[in-house]
Amino acid sequence: MPLDILTIGEALVEVMRTGVDQPLDQPGPFSGPYPSGAPFIFAVQAARLGIKTAAIGSVGADAFGDCLLQQLAADGVSRDGVHQHPDLPTGVAFVSYQADGSRSFVFSLGAGGHLATDMLEPALFDGLRCFHIMGSTLSMSAEVLKVCRGALGMALDAGALISFDPNLRPELLPPNEARLAFSDFMSAADILLPTKAELLALTGADTVQDAVADLLAQKPERLIVVTRGAEGCTVYSAEGHVDVPGYAVEEIDPTGAGDCFDAGILSELLTGKSPAEAARLANACGALAVGAKGPMSGAKSRAEVERFMAAQR
Repeated sequence: MPLDILTIGEALVEVMRTGVDQPLDQPGPFSGPYPSGAPFIFAVQAARLGIKTAAIGSVGADAFGDCLLQQLAADGVSRDGVHQHPDLPTGVAFVSYQADGSRSFVFSLGAGGHLATDMLEPALFDGLRCFHIMGSTLSMSAEVLKVCRGALGMALDAGALISFDPNLRPELLPPNEARLAFSDFMSAADILLPTKAELLALTGADTVQDAVADLLAQKPERLIVVTRGAEGCTVYSAEGHVDVPGYAVEEIDPTGAGDCFDAGILSELLTGKSPAEAARLANACGALAVGAKGPMSGAKSRAEVERFMAAQR
């Protein structure tokens, strides 16, 4: 059966400090491993919402790789696109949290940074409905960018919708370089999911309105959803725009909130919901994601998300 959503990118586990203000350059306790990697958090959330999903990526033939593969199996995410690299360890992100809400990371990408053209199995794209990709993946290396361009071409040939979250990481790729690297994906995107800062940085526009007008002139049928964190999001289309408010929650761990938001909005659009309805559920998914420790712990089932929305309404 064809996939509803396919994504591609970095597969990781996270190992995190157990409390706040515990620096990574000093001895101290950690908890984990927690299965992670932005595309894989996204895939798990989509699967928990009942969407047939797969992710392309690479893990090592080790215990951390098994940790991620077991989570995918438990959630029903297809593992057909996940390769176990015989010579590289599974990627690891070490994370610490500060009292001001900021985070510090030390990455060891290992197999997580390995994507190759021969991983693009044609069967994954056959009949595909939506291909979702993130700028954090495109920023890893020139080789990964080349592979992702190949995946984009296969998705377009399959007639899939293209969804792009810029997920800009200036520490990996400066905005001026990202604008060039992301240009094919920005142009192809039927659904764009940027923050305000990302939208302005990648278009060179002075205002959101100017950026949106230019993007819609290029492709009038596209949807642009500008995320605003706890405040929710604004949905722009050729018909106009609508502000969709967020939900009030206590933030415990912000990792994965944007990935869960993306999964929420695409899952709803693929089931025929209006953009505003899709954005409401996406906001709920993002809010729930920050309420649990561990990058996939806050990704909830459709029933749990709908109960949360009903309680907050």
